Amino acid sequence: MTATAPRLGASPIRRPFAAAALVAALVSLLFGLMLVGAGPASAHAALTGSDPQDGAVVATAPKEVTLTFSEAIAVGDGSIRVLDPSSKRADTGAEPKDLSEGSTVRYGVELHPGLPDGTYTVAWQAVSADSHPISGAFTFSIGAPSETTVALPSEEVGGGPVGVVYGIARYVAYTGFILLVGGAAFVLGCWPRGASARPMQRLVVRGWVTLTAATLVMLLLRNPYTGSGKFADAFDLDGLQAVLDTKPGAALVSRLLLLGAAALFIAVLFGTYARREDAVEKKDLTFGLTVGGGVVAAGIAATWAMSEHASTGLQAGIAMPVDVLHLLAVAAWLGGLVSLLVALYRTPDIGSGAVRRFSRVAFGSVLVLAATGIYQSWRQVGSWSALTGTRYGQLLIIKVVLIAVLLAVAWFSRRWTARLTDTAAASVGAEATDTAAAAPGDAGEASGTEEAPDGVDPARAAQLARQRAVLTATKKKRIRDADPERSGLRRSVLAEAAVAVVLLAVTTVLTSTEPGRTEEEAGAGAAATAPAATGPVNLSMPFDTGGQNGKGTVRIDIDPGRTGSNELHVWVDGSDGKPMDVPELKVALTLEAQEIGPLPVVPDRLAEGHWSASGVQIPMAGEWKVDVTVRTSDIDQVTINENVKIG
Repeated sequence: MTATAPRLGASPIRRPFAAAALVAALVSLLFGLMLVGAGPASAHAALTGSDPQDGAVVATAPKEVTLTFSEAIAVGDGSIRVLDPSSKRADTGAEPKDLSEGSTVRYGVELHPGLPDGTYTVAWQAVSADSHPISGAFTFSIGAPSETTVALPSEEVGGGPVGVVYGIARYVAYTGFILLVGGAAFVLGCWPRGASARPMQRLVVRGWVTLTAATLVMLLLRNPYTGSGKFADAFDLDGLQAVLDTKPGAALVSRLLLLGAAALFIAVLFGTYARREDAVEKKDLTFGLTVGGGVVAAGIAATWAMSEHASTGLQAGIAMPVDVLHLLAVAAWLGGLVSLLVALYRTPDIGSGAVRRFSRVAFGSVLVLAATGIYQSWRQVGSWSALTGTRYGQLLIIKVVLIAVLLAVAWFSRRWTARLTDTAAASVGAEATDTAAAAPGDAGEASGTEEAPDGVDPARAAQLARQRAVLTATKKKRIRDADPERSGLRRSVLAEAAVAVVLLAVTTVLTSTEPGRTEEEAGAGAAATAPAATGPVNLSMPFDTGGQNGKGTVRIDIDPGRTGSNELHVWVDGSDGKPMDVPELKVALTLEAQEIGPLPVVPDRLAEGHWSASGVQIPMAGEWKVDVTVRTSDIDQVTINENVKIG
C-alpha cells in the first residue's frame, strides 16, 4: 500500500493573502470602469486662436488659414483640413506650414484661390508635445454664412475602444514598473536573503513581464490611438514606422531596450547574487547591482519623463529629472510595500531588521515625493483657481488626500515595526533544535541527508521525509502567525497596499488629464477669440451740426449684435424729441485693433426720422467704432462716433 502525504487545509496565511488579492482585483476593476466612463483623454495642447476666427464672416477669401496652440504639437499631412460647404477640400492638401515664432506655436495651410462665398469648416488633428492626441473643428464664412454638408466625427481622437485599451495599458505599465523596481530595491536594500525566496523572485519577474507586455501593447496601439481609432491599424507597418519617428514612439522603443538590460539584472540578482556565500564578494556584487540597477531604473523612468507632462511647458530641463526622481520614489515606496506584504504573508523567515530597513527607505521616499510633488503641482497648476476649478486640480486634491490616508496607515505600521521582534523565528529554531535532539534519525530523514535504515524502502523513507518537511514548515507558519506584532503589521501593510492601488489609479488618470495651468490658459485664449454672447446693440449719440435746427439725437440698434448678418436701424430725433428728417445719413464700422474698415453702411429711409439697412456684415468679434455722419443742410454736417463691443 502506497502512503500519501496528508492534505493540509487552507492555512491562515493563504486566507489573508487571498483577501489582499481580492481587494487589489476589485480596485483594479473599479479603475477599469473609470476608464470606460472617462472617454478620451483630455487634450494637453489647446487651440488658443485662429485666423479667421471661429464664426467670423470675412468679406474676401483668405489666402491661408492659421491655427495657434498653447504648446508644441506634431502635425503631418491632413492634420489641418479646410472643407467647403459641399465637403470638398478647400486647402491645397500640402503639409501644414510651421509659422511659429518664439513661444507662439502656429501652423497654417494655403487655400485654393477664388473660393466662392459660403461657410467653411476647419478640422484639425495633431499630437501634443506630451504625447496625447488632440482634435477639433470650427467654421468661418466668406461673404455670408450658408448651409454646409460637412459631417465631422462625433468621437474625439484618442477615444473609443482603442483609447480605453491604451489607457489600461498605461496603468498596467506603471504597475509593472513599480513591482519591478520596488521589488528589486527591497531585496537589495532591505532583505538580501530574499533573493533566494521564490515569492520575491516571482514578484519581480512578473513586474518585468507586466511592464514589457504593456509597453508592446502601447507601441502597437500608438498609431490607431492617435489616428483612425481602429484596432486593425495596429499592424500597419507604415503607421508603425511613423510612430517610431515620433518622440513617444522613441520613448517606448527605448523602454523595451532598457527592459532587456533589466532582464540581465534580474538573472544576476536571483542567480549569482542569491547563491553567493562569501560576505566580501556579496558586498561587492551588491554595490555593482545597486549602481547598474539604479541606472536602468532611472533610464526606464526617463522614458515617461521625456515624452509626457515633464517634457513640455515651464522649465522642462528641470522638470524631467524631477519627474524621474518622483517615479523612482513612488516605485521604492509602493513597490517595496507590495514586496513587504508578499514577504510577510508568503515567506516564514523575514526578520524585524528587514522591516525596519524598509521603514527607513519608505520615510526617505516620502520626503522625495513631497519635494518633487510640490514642484510638479506648482508647475502644472500654477494658481488656486486652477487647483479648485479644473479637473486636473481636483484629481490632484484627491491624490493628496489619498497620500495623507496612506501616511496615516503607515504610521500604524511603523508602530508595529517598533514592537516587532524575532521571537517567533527564535521559537521555531528552538523547537527545531529540540526535535532534532530528540529524534536525530527523523531529522536526518526530514533533511534527506541520511540513508534509509536497513529493511526500509528508500521511496517510503523519502516520502516520510517530505511529510516531515511539510509539517515542520506548517508548524513554523503557525508559530509566526501567533506573533501578535507580526499579525498587526501584516494587517496594516495590507491596508497600505489597498490604498496604494487606488492612489496608483488616480495618478494614472492624472497623467492623462490636461494640466490645470494649460486648461486655464486655453480657456482664456478661447474666451478672447470666441464670439461673445448674442445680444442687440443699442446706442444713443447726441449731435450738433452748428446750423439752424442742427441739434438732435441719433439712436442706433444693431440686431442680433454678433458676427455675421445684422439688421441696423437708425432713428434721428430733434431737440424737441420728435422724429427729424435730415437730407443725408451715413454709417461706417471700423475694427481698429485688426485694421478692418471703415466698412460703409448706407441705410434706406423707411419713415420720417427712421432709416434701416439689412444684411450688415460684421466679419469679426471685437471693439467696433460706429461712425455716424448727419447732414442737416447743404453746408451743415457732423460726424459722431462711439465704441461698442460686437461679437
